[in-house]
Amino acid sequence: MIRPLAVLLLAAGPAPAQVIQLLDPSVTDVQIIELAPAIAVQQTLVATAPGAVLRALDRISGITTDLELASGDSVSYARLSITLAECRYPPEDPTSNAYARLTISDRTSAAVAFDGWMVANSPALSALDDPRYDVWLIRCRID
Repeated sequence: MIRPLAVLLLAAGPAPAQVIQLLDPSVTDVQIIELAPAIAVQQTLVATAPGAVLRALDRISGITTDLELASGDSVSYARLSITLAECRYPPEDPTSNAYARLTISDRTSAAVAFDGWMVANSPALSALDDPRYDVWLIRCRID
């Protein structure tokens, strides 16, 4: 006969103990496992840049275009309207670790195609989903 076994996971640290009621009263064996303490989160200082450099690709023609935007400005690229809210970067690495808050909308349908943070060193993490055009962040403009 297989006996059911309940496993209680307790996080190590200053959290108060919690009482867990088992849903199956026939469970008699309980194993308690303590998890490692939470990993400390390192805070990174970031600076705000006055603008950003984006790269746009027309997948049909294969032509890329670099777009420079100031914070709060918009630019048109083909049928897309791209608005930069802000660009942030760590002062020790301003080129590859930049991230920008962008809104990209399709002017023909007035639909928002992308609204969020785009990361320079991981362009696929949060990307524009458009069948013809691709837009990604290159770096913050710090000059």
